[in-house]
Amino acid sequence: MEKYSGKNVVVTGGSSGIGLAIAKFLADGGARVVITGRSQATLDAARERLGENVVAFRGDVSSLPDLDALADRVKAELGTIDALFVNAGITLLTPFESTTEEVYEELFAINVKGAFFTVQKLAPLLNTGAGVVLTTSVAGAVGMLDTSVYAAGKAAVRSMARTFSRELLPRRIRVNAISPGPIDTGILERSMTKEDAEQSKAERVADNPMRRFGTLDEIATAAAFLAFDATYTAGVELAVDGGVTQL
Repeated sequence: MEKYSGKNVVVTGGSSGIGLAIAKFLADGGARVVITGRSQATLDAARERLGENVVAFRGDVSSLPDLDALADRVKAELGTIDALFVNAGITLLTPFESTTEEVYEELFAINVKGAFFTVQKLAPLLNTGAGVVLTTSVAGAVGMLDTSVYAAGKAAVRSMARTFSRELLPRRIRVNAISPGPIDTGILERSMTKEDAEQSKAERVADNPMRRFGTLDEIATAAAFLAFDATYTAGVELAVDGGVTQL
């Protein structure tokens, strides 16, 4: 029997990168999965790759009407949820001096407001004993150049892992966070020039105790552990970063 057979899962930001890896890991294990994303083309490609156990929903987590529609779709497709992965987010690297109000508001709208209201809107569908996993970042724990707004948002999400735990533990729902370190998802190439991306990668590898990037499978395995296996764990942030924030 597949490990996650009979489990219902929602992964926001599940059409690419870490979210796609989590969705694939769980769908391959037999789970029924709803993924979300903002690009219909990317969602269609992910749905084709992931197979029949996966439902794709296009929506923006910074839009409360979209989140209401997501909750309705999840209820119709799954009924209730055993695991919620609050993964949707964006990375915009901007120097402190030139950060604009528009960039600030976009980062907080998606990464912070989106995370908060995703949990609020979907919490009524969570089963007793369900697991919620928020995606944070090593940027929220260490000082990194050009990340002041992004890092502050991820630190806020880390705080939510604690406060949501207090809110939801009476229902035996555990909330934790996973903090990925350097993972080669292609996001650097999408947010900077090829040359800058290569330089950034080399610097991160040199600074990492394991001297390598992590894999998407390593993140997916850790996230699934928090959601389903870590049954006596609540409010933690699990660093999956090669030791960069710990050593």
